[in-house]
Amino acid sequence: MKVALIGHGMVAKTHLRAITDSNIVNFGGLLGRDFDRAHSYLNSSHGGGVVYQSLSELCDDETLDFVVLTTPPNARMSIVEGLVRAGIPVLMEKPIERTLTSAQTIASLFETRGVLAGVVFQHRARESSKAFKRMIDDGLIGDLVSAEIRVPWWRDQDYYNAPGRGTFERDGGGVMITQAIHTLDLATWLMGSVRSVSAVMATTSLHAMEAEDWAGGLFEFENGAVATMTATTSFFPGCPESMRVQGTKAHAHLEDGVLTVSYLDGRIETIGATSDGTGGGANPMAFTHVWHQRVIEDFADCLRTGRTPLCPVQDGLKAQAIIEAMELSSKTRQAVHLKT
Repeated sequence: MKVALIGHGMVAKTHLRAITDSNIVNFGGLLGRDFDRAHSYLNSSHGGGVVYQSLSELCDDETLDFVVLTTPPNARMSIVEGLVRAGIPVLMEKPIERTLTSAQTIASLFETRGVLAGVVFQHRARESSKAFKRMIDDGLIGDLVSAEIRVPWWRDQDYYNAPGRGTFERDGGGVMITQAIHTLDLATWLMGSVRSVSAVMATTSLHAMEAEDWAGGLFEFENGAVATMTATTSFFPGCPESMRVQGTKAHAHLEDGVLTVSYLDGRIETIGATSDGTGGGANPMAFTHVWHQRVIEDFADCLRTGRTPLCPVQDGLKAQAIIEAMELSSKTRQAVHLKT
């Protein structure tokens, strides 16, 4: 299958490596806001290839099977409208858009036209994450009781000095929608839907930025489980994100690609291996492209078979709904109940 890439920002190189290393998909071309810049980027990152002059030219390329969209969220709407009109399936980097309402509009465009879409939540593609999901679904952890979720990351001020970064106008917010949305999505994928949220969000003195660089939340899940979550980009030098889940049969600890399950009967099981990095430190791109490759290949397989993607758009909406509820709770200092 042939895939095109739209956008050549920070994460684009990861997608290029993922596509290049894949035996399932082939690179079809790149579209950027500026043709010359996109051409220079592709030459330096990929050694050359097709650079589209416009979205219309890309949409007219009948050899393309789908597109990976990596633009900032504030540049999504018009691009998605054009791709949907052309009937081109789209795999989007998170978040879908800056606000839940805008994200819902994009999701409706795909649904109305019957065009397949997915979101890049690559943490689902880790072997340890998939094993964790199977164990929960098979009842090996038991009924879920509680969880502790941590994203103790670091970004220096130079990161936020980039135009638009950490703003609501371009990114839609700070640490929750830009970084911690991955771990939040993983938590809901594993534990189910969130019923209510209480949260505090703040900007610490370590960063000059508009949105939050620290967030703390208390979650109640539909299944009765409760959880705490803290996420920040002000925790030097940055540590791997982690999740601890307590069930009636076992305690599970997922961190840095390793899942350790301690059963109440004394058995201990370890699955996975320590990763080369998760992007939690000063270098936000210090992680493997293999997880992205699995998500891209999964999306390609969905086009062949008609099954649901590993990361469907509706799950992207769930994550953004929780983040928006956290923002409201932080402003009102009250619990927010999510619509089911």
